[in-house]
Amino acid sequence: MPTDTDEQQETETTTKEKYEFIEDLPGVGPATAQKLRDLGYHTVESLAMATIRELEALGVSEKKALQVIQTARSSIGVSFIRADQLLKQRQNVARLTTGSKSLDKIIDGGLETQAITEFYGEYGCGKSQVCHQLCVNVQLPIEKGGLNGGVLYIDTENTFRLERIVQMANHLGLNPEDVVKNIIYAEAYTSDHQIFLLENADEIIKANNIKLIIIDSLTAHFRSEYIGREMLASRQQRLNKHMHKLTALARAFNAVAVVTNQVMAKPDQFFGDAIHPIGGNIVGHTSQTRIYLRRFSHGPIRIARLVSSPYLPDGEEILKVTENGIEDVSEEEKATKSRGR
Repeated sequence: MPTDTDEQQETETTTKEKYEFIEDLPGVGPATAQKLRDLGYHTVESLAMATIRELEALGVSEKKALQVIQTARSSIGVSFIRADQLLKQRQNVARLTTGSKSLDKIIDGGLETQAITEFYGEYGCGKSQVCHQLCVNVQLPIEKGGLNGGVLYIDTENTFRLERIVQMANHLGLNPEDVVKNIIYAEAYTSDHQIFLLENADEIIKANNIKLIIIDSLTAHFRSEYIGREMLASRQQRLNKHMHKLTALARAFNAVAVVTNQVMAKPDQFFGDAIHPIGGNIVGHTSQTRIYLRRFSHGPIRIARLVSSPYLPDGEEILKVTENGIEDVSEEEKATKSRGR
């Protein structure tokens, strides 16, 4: 049974001061605020997800760094809470439709906010097509499976095409001019550039009501720049930090985070699927939901398999990629697919 102390603590939690800018935080003056921005912390939300070691790079003491981080976390409500309060917070988690009811079904209604969803598969399986579709879908109203928000799109393979956005927007009855205005795009030329873009994205996310963060592809630059086993540890360390930054942004701004991933083949594997995503356990542990996409023959049909989720069972569904975007497969097409197996 809740006690008077419990009620007092809940009252204190709800009355804690909210800070709009990092300069407003106690102990953060103009000089420190500028140093924080140079490190990539432009908002209170991003600062709340920082670590003491990262702030010590500013030359501040461990005690002051801890104080600043704790104040920022208190301001946005990041602290120890009871499970019933956590349940209430989980109600803030929203779902973004993929455009396919079949795929939405196996991921509990759509891609969830505050988590990373990874799509991996061979070249031409539809990873970038799904990303384009999500760019449009996120701008739909909530009752239609959208999030009424914008998109931050980091492109590492030069696969982003506005022509596809226009086609998909027209199909959904949206004004293409309005849709493209809500997509903030950046092309990353190296892994360092890719990391820099994400580390300095918090202010853009907040100012543009970003509800979807896409990195397509996550591992392309890392794979090409860190060659050889002797570079593996360095690559994984940087990739790990990059993924955790993405998670922090998704949680701080209640946004959907989506990454696409390249794959490698293991020709010496004689049983099971020899296709494996790049990034090893680092990417596997950080991506809350992993979806494997693959082609079915040479037509528009794709097979989507839920490989990993913290709470959902594995599942497999089929969809198709058409000029309209990501769509469901008719019963007739499903029957044809079954006969072709």
